[in-house]
Amino acid sequence: MLKFLSVLATGTLLLTSAATAGSFNIGRAATPAEVAAWNIDVRPDGQGLPAGRGNVEQGEEIFAERCAVCHGDFAEGVDRWPVLSGGDGTLTSDRPVKTIGSYWPYLSTVFDYVNRAMPFGEAQSLKPDEVYAITAFLLYANDLVEDDFELSQENFTSIRLPNEDGFYMDDREESPVFKKRDVCMKDCKAEVKITARAQVLDVTPEETKAAEEAAAATEAPKAEEVASAEPAPVAEPAPEPVVLDDALIKKGAKVFKKCKACHQVGEKAKNKVGPILNDIIGQQAAVVSGFKYSKALKKLNGDGLVWSDENLDVFLTKPKKFVKGTKMTFAGLKKEKDRIALIEFLKSHSQ
Repeated sequence: MLKFLSVLATGTLLLTSAATAGSFNIGRAATPAEVAAWNIDVRPDGQGLPAGRGNVEQGEEIFAERCAVCHGDFAEGVDRWPVLSGGDGTLTSDRPVKTIGSYWPYLSTVFDYVNRAMPFGEAQSLKPDEVYAITAFLLYANDLVEDDFELSQENFTSIRLPNEDGFYMDDREESPVFKKRDVCMKDCKAEVKITARAQVLDVTPEETKAAEEAAAATEAPKAEEVASAEPAPVAEPAPEPVVLDDALIKKGAKVFKKCKACHQVGEKAKNKVGPILNDIIGQQAAVVSGFKYSKALKKLNGDGLVWSDENLDVFLTKPKKFVKGTKMTFAGLKKEKDRIALIEFLKSHSQ
């Protein structure tokens, strides 16, 4: 005990001395690589732009693969995901459509946001040339450039968005209507009481409840239940292993990029916006532990729906038509070859 007190006193003395010297000796200076990883903002004057280039044609292909699942093939938006094109002349209407072409002030905002936060679930996975190409395609989708346009670090600042003059510096502090107010710091409550929690408000997954249900399901049966159980049926021979097409799986992995914003597969897969898709082939609908399904999918579970090749193909064609009321916002895969490849890929994670 005395030794512990001695060490504690020594530590306190060191901290006191460090504080007196103006440094707490905690942490270390960030390395140049760490600073560079954070220093990725792009400004209207082009400062911060990386070297690179990309054209409309390239951007359309990348957008279709990485972005269209949420924003539509033509940046028209899917369900509740943002519309990125159109809206010209609507800002003064009762229902303005705020898009890149109608509302955004600077092209740097487009590039910076795509580079920093997109695709959804895979932020900062795009290379500079890909970001330039996507940005070029978005300009084309808003009728601001021609289809042979190429965007680069060199010509970036020459592009002006239509609503740039619609923005101005906030001058309210100099305005006669602006009034400064002193923040009240008196008679504050001595105690803070929590009146509700997010789980009670039903806005977060009920992980505890799901864990309890899963534990209950795996509990050993009671003795009387074992005694009264019918004799176990004779096990049938194991089915022959399914032979998969490696080339098709490879194509399916590319198609799955459209799904990665919401779903994961593999050994370390976790539930995200959508459930994990391991072992989905032959699986009954809405059975992934810990995921909160829509009422529509729960009903299909009650109806005994199984995700066979045929059911998955119909579902992937147009999810909202197959499952009316689903929360899934994916528009669907129009090409049959893409659906076949994706199902083969999912089979490779269902062995």
